[in-house]
Amino acid sequence: MSFTSTVKNEASKLETEKIEKIAELSAFLKNSATIEESIKVTTENASVARLIFNSFKELYGVFAKITVRKGYNYNKNYIYILEVVKEIEQIKKDLCLEETIPSSYLIDDDASKRAYLRGLFLSCGSINDPKKSRYHLEFLVSTLEYAKFCSRLINEYGLNSKVLKRENKYMIYVKEAEKIGDFLRMIQAIQALFYYEDIRIYRDHKNMTNRLNNCEQANVDKIVETAMRQVKDIECIQESAGLDLLDEKEQIAAIYRLKYKEASLQELSEIISIETGEKITKSGLHHRFHKIKEMASRIRKKEKG
Repeated sequence: MSFTSTVKNEASKLETEKIEKIAELSAFLKNSATIEESIKVTTENASVARLIFNSFKELYGVFAKITVRKGYNYNKNYIYILEVVKEIEQIKKDLCLEETIPSSYLIDDDASKRAYLRGLFLSCGSINDPKKSRYHLEFLVSTLEYAKFCSRLINEYGLNSKVLKRENKYMIYVKEAEKIGDFLRMIQAIQALFYYEDIRIYRDHKNMTNRLNNCEQANVDKIVETAMRQVKDIECIQESAGLDLLDEKEQIAAIYRLKYKEASLQELSEIISIETGEKITKSGLHHRFHKIKEMASRIRKKEKG
């Protein structure tokens, strides 16, 4: 079962008030129903089909005819077709099904807005499994005006959704992991939210660990590269005129660098301090190697000249 199906299963089983059922049914039928002489809904989710059947019965006292078919081609799932032939005009009027965007009375409080967005997700929403792919929540709708309306409604909850044209439809999408979690909380898919957040925390921790490891490796590479440059400078001086060109402190630094070629400056300063009994700081050691570098540069220039 996909993560989208898991979320829809949970969201479709909530106990809600009548006013929420109206908003939810409005959003669902707006995006999933074929309306002619009857209202016909097709879904692959049995829990969603049950919700729509019960909503018609509770709100309008009508019983939808249910047809179950096997999926076509490679789709093994059952397809549930619900058809209502009574109270069509009343349903269309109450739920604003023939209007481009719904009337404000359908979403005039927070509970109704959340219910409308839940119905929107149940009808045309999908969400990637955070374990398998990138974070992505989307809704596919038919018109740009309606897409902008849905996006504004979603963004009332700070989810930062955007609208994009996709072939002959419009996609409202959310990419930020934290915002997608907020959406699951908003539609009250709490068990799905727990799963999502567990995976998100794990992935964030793993990414942070990888970044730290990369930074650590980069630091090690930088330390080794610096040490090798210092070794080459010392060898240049040694081959040219010997280390006697250096003063006593610089000679000590040079001898210990040749002995501990891959040690960091901090490590080398500690080794020198312990073995010679004379404390040398990392900064002091850096100054000595700077003098050595200048000496090696003068020798190289002289040799080229």
